Amino acid sequence: MIIGIPKEIKDNEYRVALPPNGVRELVRHGHQVIVEADAGGGSAFSDDEYVRAGATVAHTAEETWMRAQMVVKVKEPLPNEYPYLRGDLLLFTYLHLAADEKLTHALLESGVTGLAYETVETTNGHLPLLQPMSEVAGRMATQIAAHYLEKQAGGRGILMGGIPGVKPAHVVILGGGTVGTHAAIIALGMGARVTLLDINMERLRYLDEILSGKGRLTTLASNETNIADAITTADAVIGGVLVTGRRAPRLITRAMLPTMLRGSVIVDVAVDQGGCVETTRPTTHSDPIYFVDGVLHYGVANMPGAVPRTSSFGLSNATLGYILRIADAGLNDALRGDAALLKGLNIYKNSVTHPAVAETFNLPLVQAERIVWS
Repeated sequence: MIIGIPKEIKDNEYRVALPPNGVRELVRHGHQVIVEADAGGGSAFSDDEYVRAGATVAHTAEETWMRAQMVVKVKEPLPNEYPYLRGDLLLFTYLHLAADEKLTHALLESGVTGLAYETVETTNGHLPLLQPMSEVAGRMATQIAAHYLEKQAGGRGILMGGIPGVKPAHVVILGGGTVGTHAAIIALGMGARVTLLDINMERLRYLDEILSGKGRLTTLASNETNIADAITTADAVIGGVLVTGRRAPRLITRAMLPTMLRGSVIVDVAVDQGGCVETTRPTTHSDPIYFVDGVLHYGVANMPGAVPRTSSFGLSNATLGYILRIADAGLNDALRGDAALLKGLNIYKNSVTHPAVAETFNLPLVQAERIVWS
């Protein structure tokens, strides 16, 4: 199979879908890899490294996309990439379609087959291709909150861990999944007081057990009353809510915002799926924040792009096995042999194949199983 790796074009997105070591594995399996010139430059991978790994370097994005049978990316296609979409192309990347109706229709109209990293799901509910970037985003969320709590950055002038005789910051974390857990680990490690909310009581019991040694963690059942109460004393709120394939539920409403402290910080990691705060909107690394009712909002939709080398290695560790499976066996055989990968199928030749996407935009659903077994 011919696999294309274009350069990411989202604002300040420096990750690359596969580092040279991943390319080497594909070539070792007999596949051809085309890498757009400087695709890995932001992650400190040179074109020469890709050539030594066996790749061909293409001079343009158009050449990379049009020669490939499968394109692997990090982020969803942007409008100026839509012309490269076509019916005989397989696209494997983060899509987050439930938060992007325009992209959904562009994929459908093009006839492309779209596999989404974020909906590949094992039988026990694990999201193996989302996890590494959620780990990065969760850890970064606390670092970002700590930075924006500084007065010159727009915050309240609060040191995350306080000092002897002065209380630390209060960090409220919505969601106890991968993002929330890693955000809590860093916040507790920095000395903050953490309130973590989730709807899953077993998950809260687990987190209470593994993190209780820190002594500054409170776990609460996630409901409107507890959320509304917790945010009134929060210096920082981190949104880490995820409903696989669907738009994130809005847990903090516009009406709640005036109850929050002026200069407090919201980092909504769920922005990729529409955000779990009603006043969240997507922002960029070059223009990351805005204020509503005196509350600082950070809504960058590609947070791990700020640490691209770490993120590119982490992403490749998770995706390479699936990419090899598809390249070696072909799409249909790979989907038939892997139930988790089958759940990653969102769009197939002008049809929506993921229930959450169909429901979100009131579109007809074609069962993925019907496609691969037909």
